[in-house]
Amino acid sequence: MADETGHLPRRPARVFKAAVWSLQGLGAAWYHESSFRLEVYLFVVLAPLAWWLGDGAVERVLLVAPMMLVLVVELVNSAIEAVIERYGAEHHELAGRAKDMGSAAVFLSMLLVVFTWSVLLWP
Repeated sequence: MADETGHLPRRPARVFKAAVWSLQGLGAAWYHESSFRLEVYLFVVLAPLAWWLGDGAVERVLLVAPMMLVLVVELVNSAIEAVIERYGAEHHELAGRAKDMGSAAVFLSMLLVVFTWSVLLWP
């Protein structure tokens, strides 16, 4: 929703509300999306490993950031799927295309993780 005051900075109460809505979105993804849960589990396992294997701050960031990107893209994909399901479960070519593209985005973000880890950790 747009701010009623235009482009002025948000008041602390509005920032708090936005944070609450964001946490509700994370909770909904956790509750309704098994793919998101799996990716969070992988992040919880691999992030400490990345911290240990990374040689310095830059490598650590490069190992962890693509994994966070997977979570972000999964959230966007789940949002797309939820909106499509809102309008009905019957097959529609455009709805199928949108879902496939969202899935492809998640897949490419996962390939980025594999690529980054391979380049940085290959002996």
